[in-house]
Amino acid sequence: MKRCLALLTACLGLAACQSQNPYTAVSAAIPPAPPQAANAIDMTAYPAAPRDFGRYRNWTWLNGQLPPGTMWADSSQVAEAISNGLDQRGLRPSQNPQGADLRVTANTRMETRLRQVRDDYYDPYYGGAGVGYYDGYRRGYGGYASVPIVRTYQEQVVVVSISMFDARSGQPVWSASAETSSGGDQSDRAKALRQAVQRALTAYPPS
Repeated sequence: MKRCLALLTACLGLAACQSQNPYTAVSAAIPPAPPQAANAIDMTAYPAAPRDFGRYRNWTWLNGQLPPGTMWADSSQVAEAISNGLDQRGLRPSQNPQGADLRVTANTRMETRLRQVRDDYYDPYYGGAGVGYYDGYRRGYGGYASVPIVRTYQEQVVVVSISMFDARSGQPVWSASAETSSGGDQSDRAKALRQAVQRALTAYPPS
C-alpha cells in the first residue's frame, strides 16, 4: 500500500512540472530618443582637457586693483614682490590690461600658529636610589634617564596668498599660499615677503 502511495505522489509531481507556467513576462517598450539627441554631446561623460599653462604669457591685476596692504607690508611692497615672482616664472605684466592672459589677485594676513618644541632633559638622578660615585665613575643601580619636556608657544606669522584667473573665461586656474615669520625690521620683512612669494609660486605651473 505504501509503495502505491509513493508511486502516485511521484506521478502527480511529474505532471505538475509538465504543466504550463501561469506567469508571463511583460516588458515596456523603450521610448524613442528625442530628435536633438543625435547632435548633442554630453561633455560630462568625458574628462576635462588638461589646461595649457603655456599659453599664459602675461597678466594684469584683477579688476585693476593692487593687493591690499597691511601694517606689516604696504600695498606697493606686496605688488612689487608678486610682480618679481611672476616675472621669474615667465609671466610679464601686460601692456594692454584688456588683452591680458591672466588676472592676478593677492593678499597678506596675520595668523597665529601654535608651535611645540621638545627638549630631552637628562636627569642624572632619575632611575633609582642607592647611587654613588667612586674615582669619578658612577656606581650603583641607578642610571641616567631622558625626561622629555614639551613646550608650547604661540607665534605670529604672515600668510601670503596668490590666485590666478583666466582672463577670457574668468575661471580660477591656480592658487597657492605660503607663510613667513612676522618679526624683524623693515628690511627683514621685505626679505621675508619675497621668500614667501617664491615659496608660493614654486608649484607654478603645475606639472
